[in-house]
Amino acid sequence: MNAETTYDIAIIGGGLAGLSAAIQLSKKQHRVILFEKEQYPFHRVCGEYISMESFGFLEQLGLPLSTMNLPIISKLIVTAPSGFALKQALPLGGFGISRFSLDDKLKDIALQSGVTVMQNCKVEDVSFNNDIFQVSTSNGLYHAKVCCGTFGKRSNIDVRWKRNFVTQPPNKLNNYIGVKYHVETDLPLDTIALHNFNNGYCGISAVENNKYCLCYLTTAANLKESGNSIDQLEKNILSKNPELKKIFSTAKKTVGPTTISQISFQQKSIVENHVLMLGDAAGMITPLCGNGMSMALHGSRIAVENIQLFLENKISRNEMESNYSAQWKQQFARRLKTGRIIQGLFGKPATTNLFVKTAALFPSLTRWLIKQTHGQPF
Repeated sequence: MNAETTYDIAIIGGGLAGLSAAIQLSKKQHRVILFEKEQYPFHRVCGEYISMESFGFLEQLGLPLSTMNLPIISKLIVTAPSGFALKQALPLGGFGISRFSLDDKLKDIALQSGVTVMQNCKVEDVSFNNDIFQVSTSNGLYHAKVCCGTFGKRSNIDVRWKRNFVTQPPNKLNNYIGVKYHVETDLPLDTIALHNFNNGYCGISAVENNKYCLCYLTTAANLKESGNSIDQLEKNILSKNPELKKIFSTAKKTVGPTTISQISFQQKSIVENHVLMLGDAAGMITPLCGNGMSMALHGSRIAVENIQLFLENKISRNEMESNYSAQWKQQFARRLKTGRIIQGLFGKPATTNLFVKTAALFPSLTRWLIKQTHGQPF
């Protein structure tokens, strides 16, 4: 190992947190290597709605959002399993863009910025010795001074390290599945809809090219009850909500299903084995709150600021880790806690019907809840 083979930063995972951190660090003249187990472009299970708090930041990274003719989303509809609808303007709003397009464009910006992007490269383990990380991958060994874990909701690294949320028995905050489609349908471009059903909810909103992202989250028990058939799950459980029945009977599925399992909303460690965790690897907000992508982007900025100070020898590694963890919690801990509380209010049809009807009577309560799960432009 020598200076030529040691990167300043190794980033494990090429989603929003990983790509945005890589771009920022490379623009600061650091040697950055990013590992992604898939080949861009590809689809991810994701609601594909991004809060406006991230708009300016993405443009600063080099993404020309203003010229991309993306749908601007300013309205929210939430339906109870009965079909009763709550309608609310979104104080800040957001925009829609598919991860298929967004991640691929950020990958191109990363390459143009000088990032070494390793696609089709699975990271098998990471070790830390003598102040250097060794990253073991399907393509060989790599070394770096700093390592960021941006490997999403759950990965083989989480399992290998026996992270706390992986070892927890199934409960109401874990063991979820996610399913996503792109569909063609006739719905307002300026509205994101969240349709509740027994032990789950389904979001639908516009993305680019007149397509819509339809993404739902439910328990593994619901899928098992449906004979492990997604079709039966959608027919027998989701479609009990009349709005979802209408969507599934009329919308044309063009992509999907893309699926993921064993999703957990439990608390996670922000730093693990000296690796800085970013995005969903650090903590996952419930999709009902619709703001995970902005958290990933904002978290990358917080991490980069601390990594920069460390690489400039202005703070120690321990200070970098403790500062990042404290700043991350200060920015996001309340959002995650609120998300878990809101998650607990939904699930059973009777409870959800009551909560949605009550919230419809008190618009200020709904606005307050939205504000608790969103931040300010950064």
